[in-house]
Amino acid sequence: MKYTLEATDSKSSARAGTLVTDHGVIQTPIFMPVGTQATVKAVHHDVLKDPIKAQIILGNTYHLYLRPGMEVMKKAGGLHQFMNWDLPLLTDSGGYQVYSLSHRRKITEEGVQFFSHIDGSKKFFTPEYAIDVQRIIGADIIMAFDECTPFPCEYSYAKKSMHLTHRWLKRCIDHFDSTQDLYEHRQTLAPIVQGSVYPDLRKESAETIASYGRGINAIGGLSVGEPAEDLYHMTSIITAILPKDKPRYLMGVGTPANILESIALGIDMFDCVLPSRNARHGLLYTSEGIINIKNAKWNDDFSPIDPNSTSPMSLQHTKAYLRHLFRVKEVVGQTIATTHNLSFFLWLVETAREKIQEGTFSEWKTLMVQKLDRRL
Repeated sequence: MKYTLEATDSKSSARAGTLVTDHGVIQTPIFMPVGTQATVKAVHHDVLKDPIKAQIILGNTYHLYLRPGMEVMKKAGGLHQFMNWDLPLLTDSGGYQVYSLSHRRKITEEGVQFFSHIDGSKKFFTPEYAIDVQRIIGADIIMAFDECTPFPCEYSYAKKSMHLTHRWLKRCIDHFDSTQDLYEHRQTLAPIVQGSVYPDLRKESAETIASYGRGINAIGGLSVGEPAEDLYHMTSIITAILPKDKPRYLMGVGTPANILESIALGIDMFDCVLPSRNARHGLLYTSEGIINIKNAKWNDDFSPIDPNSTSPMSLQHTKAYLRHLFRVKEVVGQTIATTHNLSFFLWLVETAREKIQEGTFSEWKTLMVQKLDRRL
């Protein structure tokens, strides 16, 4: 994997770059739709490519490990073959599920014991096994096994957890470097910065992660309920330390405003379930603000979903029609809404890239952020 930094913004730390993988080129900054179980819910792969214009999507190690399981995945030839997706893929390590399944897991130095949310069966992940599973899944970018701390989190626990994550990282790297790619493409392992909302811990973790010199670096443990100012403060501390010649991936972030503010802080890659999950409940992100399409005010509004959009789906269908589809519970309404939201997120980062290259990012960002979170 090769990353090339192409442009920077003179008034912020925003960057535009190109990331080359064996499955294709990714132009950063980039948003990655979340395909938890080998699919982005409600959207066909062809639509992901156009009009959404996804350049890379995510798979979830925990869920794929449980279903369809690694025997099926290996027989299929990996996730690319299994889901017939020929562009780049990224998988998380299962570490976030360690966080989200707190009532059904036990963390030790060796790894994590947890119980399947499907049938209650006992499982055990070590850092080495997390790498083995991701080798079988075969994503282009895979993540080190870590513990994602909750918010709020006591300083003593955050510190203990961070050091455990660092010890697990060493084991992940040793195992990754001693094993081979299973398919005909190369994989890249990304370490993850932790440390909750404590500046000294984030600084220590970022320095540790940077010292390994991997091809990409990730930031975890944010967007878990902390105030936005903490998200931005921690991100600014970390990006000041992580190497400038490697892409920075801020995991699980976020809203359109979060994304633009984080781009300004030097982040290159994002993922979040918000655009697809909220779309299925009728919440639409637009260039002028947020729409709840279920509200009666849209009942006879025959304007496009977002007149400023470049997505055909957003221009072909009216607010009144989409509200009707949600009221009568037609599944195609979820498809239209999800396609719109993901198209908007990809348009947002694509436009940010263009503004960085033009030298006008900061001014544009300031105007956009004022509109993105307002309710219409």
